[in-house]
Formats: sequence, C-alpha cells, structure tokens
Amino acid sequence: MNIFEALVTRDEKMAPMLQLAASLDEAADGMSYTFKLRDGVKFHNGKTMTSADVVASFDRYRKIGVDRSILDAVDKWEAPDASTFIIRMKRALPTFIEQLSSFTVPVAIIPAELADAPAQQLQPIGTGPFKVDEFRADSFVKLSRFDGYTPDTRYQDISGFGGYKTACLDTVTFRMMTEPAARTAALETGEIQGVEDVPLTSQKRLKDNKNIKLTKLETFTMNVSYPNFKAPPTDNPKVRQAIMAAMDFDEIMEAASEGEYKLNFGYQFPGQPYYSEAGKQYINQKNVERAKQLLKEGGYKGEKVVLMTNREFSYMYNTSLVMVEQLKAAGINAELLVLDWPAALQKSIREKEGWNFFYTGWITVVALGGPQTMRQMAPPASVNLDNEGDPQFMAAFKQLSEGRTLAERKEAFAKAQERALEQVMAIPFGSMPKTQAVRVNVENFRPYYVPRMSNVWIKG
Repeated sequence: MNIFEALVTRDEKMAPMLQLAASLDEAADGMSYTFKLRDGVKFHNGKTMTSADVVASFDRYRKIGVDRSILDAVDKWEAPDASTFIIRMKRALPTFIEQLSSFTVPVAIIPAELADAPAQQLQPIGTGPFKVDEFRADSFVKLSRFDGYTPDTRYQDISGFGGYKTACLDTVTFRMMTEPAARTAALETGEIQGVEDVPLTSQKRLKDNKNIKLTKLETFTMNVSYPNFKAPPTDNPKVRQAIMAAMDFDEIMEAASEGEYKLNFGYQFPGQPYYSEAGKQYINQKNVERAKQLLKEGGYKGEKVVLMTNREFSYMYNTSLVMVEQLKAAGINAELLVLDWPAALQKSIREKEGWNFFYTGWITVVALGGPQTMRQMAPPASVNLDNEGDPQFMAAFKQLSEGRTLAERKEAFAKAQERALEQVMAIPFGSMPKTQAVRVNVENFRPYYVPRMSNVWIKG
C-alpha cells in the first residue's frame, strides 16, 4: 500500500475499487475483463507504467505468487496497446474481481524488466507514494517520499488501500520492536511517533497521556470457535446446537477484551458488502434450559467435550475458560486442552480426534468478504473437518460462488450464513478493535489493518 499498487484493491468497507486501472469493463458473459490504465503513472525508477508492465507482473504472479490460485479460472491475458490490459477467462467466475482485489497477496504491478528476478531477490520498485531507502532484516525498513508519485484524483481522500494518496512526510521508518512494553515506552518518550498495535494493558496507561492519541479500527478481529464434525459428541448437530444455546456471548467477549467488543450477528462486519443478520436468532441465546432440552433430544450421555486453546493469545485462553464453565452449567462434561498455538492450529487442521472445539480469531478471512469467509466452512477447506458438506449449505455456497450479480450473491450469502449458524459450523462471538497510537503532533493518521502513511504529516 505504501510502496506497491495493483489494478484493483479494496476500499474502506472492503469493497473492490479501482487503483492503477482507470476503468474496468466486464463482458456481459463474464468471459473477459478489459482494464484501461491510468495515464502518467510512474515507477520509483522513473519509468512510466504501460500494459507491458502489467502483463509481466501477471506472468510473474502466475509462476510464483503466494495465492496464484486466484488465476486458475484465467485462460490468458493480452495487451492490445500500451494503455489496455485484457484478461480472458476459461470459465466465468463472478467473484473474480473480488479475488483479484485481495489485499493479502495483491498482484502488485512492477517494471517488466524486473519481473524475471528470483522470488526472494525482487527489487522493491513499485508505483506507491513511498519508495524503499534501506532495509535491515528483523530491524527496520526506511521509506522516503517518491516525488514522482501521481495521486489518483478520482478520489477525495484515502479509502482502504486505495483512494487519493500523497506522501507528506519526507521519510517513514518502520522499526521491528517485538516487546510491547518497549514499544509503549518508546512512544511515551518520543523516540518513536507511532505504534501499530497497542495491547490492552498499555492502552490503560496511554489514554491519559496528553501527548498520545489512541485510534481504533472498531471491527478488526472476529472471535470464532468452530466444532470438530468428526469427533463425538460434536458430530451430533443437536449437541452442537445445545452448546451454542448455552453460551453467553457477552460474558465470553468480556473475558476476551475487558469490555472492548461488539457482538456479531453473522460472519461479516456491518458496512461490508455481504453483511447480513440472517440467523441472528441463534446468536447469544443464553438459554441453558433450551440447551438441556437439545442435549436430551440428541441423546447426550455425558461424553467429554474438549475445548482446545493456547496461552500465547491471552484472549483465546481467557474466553476458553469462560466457555468451559458455561457448558458445565448446562450439564455438559467440558474440559480444556491447552497446547502451544502452532500445535493447536495443526491439530485443528490435521487431527480428527482429541478435540471438539477450537477457538481462534478471524481477521483477513472476514475482511476479504462473504465468499472467502464461507469458503472456510465448505469442503475441502472446511475448518470443522467436514469432508462432505451440508447439502443445504453447499447449495447456497454454490449460488454464492456463481451468482452473476452482487445482489444474487448477497442473497446466497444470507442463506449460507443462516444454515451455518443453525448447524453450528462456526460460532462468531463478537469483534474486538485494533488500537493504534501516535504522538499528538501526528496529523491525519487513521487506523487500518496496516499503517497507512499517505496523507499523514507531523505538526510543528
């Protein structure tokens, strides 16, 4: 975002938006996408961007891109002239632009002459408002203003990863400081001007410091727990429904965030294109009697329910403690399995036995939108190890993937969400904010998934 840019990216609400593309025309049958490029865009080496650079960048991404599977439905691309780039599809994929606009592994446009560089030896030359001056692994990266940058005047201000951007600062240095207390102390003394992620323990101290401004991205992490469909008793939908009915989401989120939370009514945040409250009747039921009735209907015989957690992420551990007590109060034989985070994650992915619920946090999964979120619950990638897939859910997921219009896909998302909540495929408890902090003289800094240094300046 600060250094590289793409044809399309995501706006403040995570909807696709144009960036290096001046226009985008999708064929009526969805079999081609024609991009007209913005005029006068320059790379950090002074070269003007043309469609040849776009072709070379896509060629490189198809070979070594981290998420090159987003191009699986693409047949080929071509550049009929210097300002036009056309993608031709093997098959229509209505969500293609949503996938292409992903900010996690974007198809960054680089100079064509650099595109053949080995994966780890690419020179950091892009089209962004800042260029790389110096980089020391595990220490810092120093950026400087790119005087040849061409702001996108279609927009009034920065939006998400795109919009109107300009470098007001001469230099920006990102320092790697792994110890939270050290980061906070450096901010307080003025050694550094900002902190990318402020833990709760530090927020309490900083909020009363007149030299510090705390800024929050209100919906950042979605706290989620999902069941193991392969291991009894959570292979029984009645037991899963009983567990969800018994839970007090407010109490769970309070333990996670010390009050800094919002309840979710689904798998997207308010304001996102796919946001829906379908199935909200299953959220935060706090109904122990209903849970006991469902356990009876499901023939529950006191089998052990193992909640897998870790201590590395305190919010996961604290909430798991609360969940265990809530389930015990409903007559469920619940216990904790505490592993280190890597081991817990691998066990949830690879092992069908020894656990029943896994607690985690979704960030990019939610931010990337409805289709990506529902993909987490659809075979073969389903987080709950369900290899077959619920027919009703899968029908909605198919419609979500293939619907020609956003309206059709939103309707399908709502159906998929309601079914997923009914069958307890993943429990979305609530969201926690991400808090970033800057010195009081840092102007126009707004919190986001990563620090956005465009349009930011230091006063005085």
